[in-house]
Amino acid sequence: MATPKIDVGTIADYQRDGAVCIRDAFKGWVDVIADGIERNMQNRSATASDIAGGKGSFFDDYCNWERIPEFVRIVRESPAAELAAAVMQSRSAQFFHDHVLVKEPGTQKPTPWHQDIPYYFVDGSQTVSFWIPIDPVKEATLRLIAGSHKWEKMVLPVRWLNDANFYAGEGDYLPVPDPDNDPSMKVLEWEMEPGDAILFDFRTAHGARGNMTSARRRALSLRWVGDDAHYVERPGRTSPPYPGHDMKPGQKLREDWFPIVFRS
Repeated sequence: MATPKIDVGTIADYQRDGAVCIRDAFKGWVDVIADGIERNMQNRSATASDIAGGKGSFFDDYCNWERIPEFVRIVRESPAAELAAAVMQSRSAQFFHDHVLVKEPGTQKPTPWHQDIPYYFVDGSQTVSFWIPIDPVKEATLRLIAGSHKWEKMVLPVRWLNDANFYAGEGDYLPVPDPDNDPSMKVLEWEMEPGDAILFDFRTAHGARGNMTSARRRALSLRWVGDDAHYVERPGRTSPPYPGHDMKPGQKLREDWFPIVFRS
């Protein structure tokens, strides 16, 4: 399947806003992703959880791609790696991890506003997450704060189940934003069809409403890093934790765990 072309305007939008929507980027991969999500849900890892708090179901699980054949294909064969390198303006695209997110009908739990980078043991200016829905989404789509990838401080990371602080030391972070009540913040959101993809920087603040529709909202996220990405230490455990990785601050992520899938 041909890689969708990404133009200089889209790259400029990504660099300015920290997020873009690319239509039909995975149009030929929807069934493969759907099968992979179903296989993941039937064969959950130890990190799988339901964070809906009993009001519907919000399933999430991550770091399963090497044991889910469909996800291996998406990582290795889909346009993702080449698109990732293009928007990051990186010579390479190194795969970090996969993340499955399924909100069942009637799930009230929103995805809280957050940035991904404070949870991760990676840092750098060349990062990108793909959010790929395989169901049509309107109100339950991903929402992002334009330009938040350039904020001087990171947003306080919280636990999704109960909104408790993930780390101590609140003064080191910005409070969780409320862009719907802050006119200085511009929210980006797109109604999407299966196979469309939102690409966003690890530092871009984002969230999503609950799913109060009568249909499922299944999405696969793919996380990539570029040339300048490196290992960093955080104030506590990271998510994903990756125990026993043996990396030191400043090092590139180890390629046997985090493969470089694309090089220009």
